[in-house]
Amino acid sequence: MVRVRFAPSPTGLLHIGNARMAIFNWLFAKRHNGVFILRIEDTDATRSDKKYMDRLIEDLHWLGLTWQEGPDVDGQYGPYLQSERSHIYRDFCQKFLKEDIVYRCYCTPEELEERRRIARLTGRPPRYDNRCRELTDKQKKAFETSGLSFTIRFKVPDEVVIFDDLIRGACQFDMSLIGDFVIIRSDGTPSFHFAVAVDDTLMNITHIIRGEDHLSNTPCHIVLFNALKRKPPQFAHLSLTMGADRTLLSKRHGAFSISEYHKSGYLPEALLNYMMLLGWAPKNKKEKFTVEDIINTFEIRDMSKASSVFDQQKLDWLSGQYIREADPERITNMSIPYLQSVGFISTDENKIDRTKLKLIVDTVRTNMSCVSQVVQEVDIFFKDAVVSEKHVEFLSSEISQSVLLSFSAKLSKLDTLSSEVFKEVLTAVQKETKINGKGLYMPIRIALTGRERGPELYCIVNILGVHTCRKRIERFLLVKSRQLFSSESTQKTI
Repeated sequence: MVRVRFAPSPTGLLHIGNARMAIFNWLFAKRHNGVFILRIEDTDATRSDKKYMDRLIEDLHWLGLTWQEGPDVDGQYGPYLQSERSHIYRDFCQKFLKEDIVYRCYCTPEELEERRRIARLTGRPPRYDNRCRELTDKQKKAFETSGLSFTIRFKVPDEVVIFDDLIRGACQFDMSLIGDFVIIRSDGTPSFHFAVAVDDTLMNITHIIRGEDHLSNTPCHIVLFNALKRKPPQFAHLSLTMGADRTLLSKRHGAFSISEYHKSGYLPEALLNYMMLLGWAPKNKKEKFTVEDIINTFEIRDMSKASSVFDQQKLDWLSGQYIREADPERITNMSIPYLQSVGFISTDENKIDRTKLKLIVDTVRTNMSCVSQVVQEVDIFFKDAVVSEKHVEFLSSEISQSVLLSFSAKLSKLDTLSSEVFKEVLTAVQKETKINGKGLYMPIRIALTGRERGPELYCIVNILGVHTCRKRIERFLLVKSRQLFSSESTQKTI
């Protein structure tokens, strides 16, 4: 059975790059009816924090990912926190010491750094020179009685490691260039290499799917698998995600953490969809799809070897597609906290006119790429229009004034203003003024909203109602003073 794992370190928030690795492991498991495992690599006690682990789990669940084994669901191969597996690493280290495939290294950090410096100056690889591997019994005893701290290093075999990567094909590494590496640090904690190899062995991991930045770690892991008498899993190293400038993705490219996308009101299915497009595309070239659409066709070998480029604009476009197709009730419910935070609606849920709110949100969501944008999109329904100087001049023109006067006169005869009635009124204004196109509707739009673009006018007037429309139009009739239109707007709540 296929068994894959996502093994993050809880030292910060989950970002696009790491989340993408989790997604493709999860997708691979679903494709092959396998098991997806969440393992937390928290042996770095100074940087790891439980709050990051809790947040990571929450973010993965928000994206729709589930796992069959992990710190919150247990499983037969636990514990799934590396900090709770220290005894396991100690036992394997003792076994390796007895087998004479590891040894104690007494070199100090200062000595190691000096040797690396000299190696770089002389054009040699800055690898460990293995000098403690051949210590005599007398030397070992002297170090031990001195109380000097030590690390445990693995005796790297002098060989060429060759493996077939499911994405990159045949890979080979000359282990003579690597040097004996540490498996247990001087404080007794396991190195990344050692903990990963032991855990992947005991958890029966069949495929390791991770970023290409780990490609150089793979030969170290393979020799450890061999020492553990375990056939190495199959490897697949995904290309990394870059910014538009082809540098590693960071916040300066607009790539926030998953929790920030959540907070901004992106739909999880949209973010999941977009991250699957980073380095992979379905054979039918569709850009919008669900996991169910591609489970039966996804092949890890189809992943691109080239780095993918994170495009915030494309994510926003895709997210907008999902928002427009989502259940209006869902988008309305998601909008409430944002609107409450700026005072547009009451914090008392019982005082919210949900029917009207749903109508407002449904009207503006076509312009949103994330739900937090609802605040700027709906302010036209809660505040009087604030018009720019350029728009004041436009509304003061003879053509605009004729449209506004005609429209205002017809509004004064109405008690209600539905979408259908508005269309009839607009037709009457057009016949009366002989003005068409933008010249007809733009003065009305700007007077009502202060904007040149936005939802359809008939939707706007249907929500504002005849009284508010008349009030806003009348502000701009026979314009005398531009100051009138730059004054602070009033605001109301529903």
